[in-house]
Amino acid sequence: MLRIITDSGADITNLDAGALGLDVAEIGISFEEFPYDQQADTDFSVFYENLTRSKKLPTTSQVTPGQYLDLFEDARAKGDEVLVITISGALSGTYQSAEMAKEMSGYEAISLVDSRQCCLSQRMLVEHALKLRDAGQDRAAIVTALEELREQMVLVVVLDTLKYLKKGGRVPPAMAFLGEVLGMKPVVTVRDGKVEPLTKARGLDAGKRALWAQFEKDGYDTDFPVVFGYSQNAERGEAFMQETKEKYGIADCTLHPVGGVIGSHGGPGGIAIGYRKK
Repeated sequence: MLRIITDSGADITNLDAGALGLDVAEIGISFEEFPYDQQADTDFSVFYENLTRSKKLPTTSQVTPGQYLDLFEDARAKGDEVLVITISGALSGTYQSAEMAKEMSGYEAISLVDSRQCCLSQRMLVEHALKLRDAGQDRAAIVTALEELREQMVLVVVLDTLKYLKKGGRVPPAMAFLGEVLGMKPVVTVRDGKVEPLTKARGLDAGKRALWAQFEKDGYDTDFPVVFGYSQNAERGEAFMQETKEKYGIADCTLHPVGGVIGSHGGPGGIAIGYRKK
């Protein structure tokens, strides 16, 4: 059997992971004295409630080598092969932890893939790997497919506020204040494994238009689903998905909440789209 392991950067809850036949290694998130876990979708809402109340941003920590080592040793004891798909190595040391654990385990039947993605686009790679596994593809073939696919994935996000970027020191306070006054919505994407600014939009409607413009520029592969995301505001996410679905005649799409790994920096109220470009 091939055991697939990802981390909580993919925003797949432990509840969903169990149904999918997947293991999720937790990237640590803590609000001062207490930790946050994403066991089910309801925990995403709890995270944003804590985020909006907290004066400080939560701290995040990479998956430890010890967490991976426990999973690897359990797999070896059961005779399973292992495929690990991590959040982008440019965003977290989680991939390096998996490398260390593989070396410590001495178990050869382990493959590691740096997704070079996060949240929705990382999730899409994981779900594709599960689909290939269930279709009978072997570990080497799945690794080859993922290494090609990861370069074609696109994730674009509209943040609702500059407040949390300011808290994290990513924008100066004066810029954040002016941005809030003008209703500016940062639009960001993943490029070369890093989250980078794409443009700024004045208001949510302009933010949607910016997402659609990138979607049209890239084109999308209709053989893959289009995945939509939201941070806390499910109604906003649902409305954006329906608008986009009708606008482009999208037949295969899903909607998922964005959790704390990326939400720590983006805050609530955001919307996102992930897809495979043509």
